Amino acid sequence: MTPETNLTEDRAQTKAFVDFRCSPSVVGGLQPQSIYFSAVYILLSITTFLGNSLILVALHKESALHAPSKPLYRCLATTDLLVGIFSQPIMATYWMLVAQENWSLCRYAGDAAFILGYTLCGVSLSTMTAISVDRLLALLLGLRYKQIVTLKRTYLIVATFWVTSSFSGLWYISNYRITLWLGRVSTLSTLLLLLISIISYTKIFRTLSRHQAEVQHHVQQQPSQPYALNMVKYRKALYSALWLQIALVVCYLPFVIMEIFISPSSIYPSHLGVYWEIAVGLVQFNSTLNPFIYCWKIREVRQAVKQTIRQAL
Repeated sequence: MTPETNLTEDRAQTKAFVDFRCSPSVVGGLQPQSIYFSAVYILLSITTFLGNSLILVALHKESALHAPSKPLYRCLATTDLLVGIFSQPIMATYWMLVAQENWSLCRYAGDAAFILGYTLCGVSLSTMTAISVDRLLALLLGLRYKQIVTLKRTYLIVATFWVTSSFSGLWYISNYRITLWLGRVSTLSTLLLLLISIISYTKIFRTLSRHQAEVQHHVQQQPSQPYALNMVKYRKALYSALWLQIALVVCYLPFVIMEIFISPSSIYPSHLGVYWEIAVGLVQFNSTLNPFIYCWKIREVRQAVKQTIRQAL
């Protein structure tokens, strides 16, 4: 088989995968609802933009978080903000094009949505995994944590997330064979990152359970209670990160399941389009949901957000 034949087959498979979201037989049946879907994405975009903008301002004002942890939360909020600025408006445009039966422009919107989604989702998943590992290191390293987990190293890790995710996303428009390969690798990478987070939190809670008796004894014997206060602060930070992780898993899991069972060269039944769009919508909704979790679980951020809103009004 010649290289030209291989390239032709790769292009055909990738085209089948792209056409899946811009095919009259798949999404044509959703045309009556497409305007409503577009309106929902516009509403999500506005909410995501405002919410994550407030969170970034609050994180800038907030000094209670340990310095190396801040870049991770800022990175997550920045990723969510970019979803509100770019990804969700593109999805709104996509549904408008479906309503107008403009299938050629629909494919361009699908390409843009794929590249942005691949990049931003990769950064979000990597950042959430880094947050879980950061909480584990804070527990295991103790006093050495601030020496090992430095601000410079954290920024380097965040930059690596952006470079690798952007590089992977841009391969979509330059090499069709790698596009198909990356689709499977991304699914495996997602599962691996989620597994690392699960292992980290399992290790954390097992260690906390083992130390619980020691902490209670220390509080009873030492009136100054610096150790106990540190553990209380650690638990608050832990549960904040855990709730963000739970929200991510709930929103991403349907999409991961769809990715596992969908083959780029398959012929898709029409009802699969509905399930796929619901899964994509949940991934997008995660960026809208995160600011509310910040305000709910992190008291200092909630206060900073309230202060910012009062100043703006």
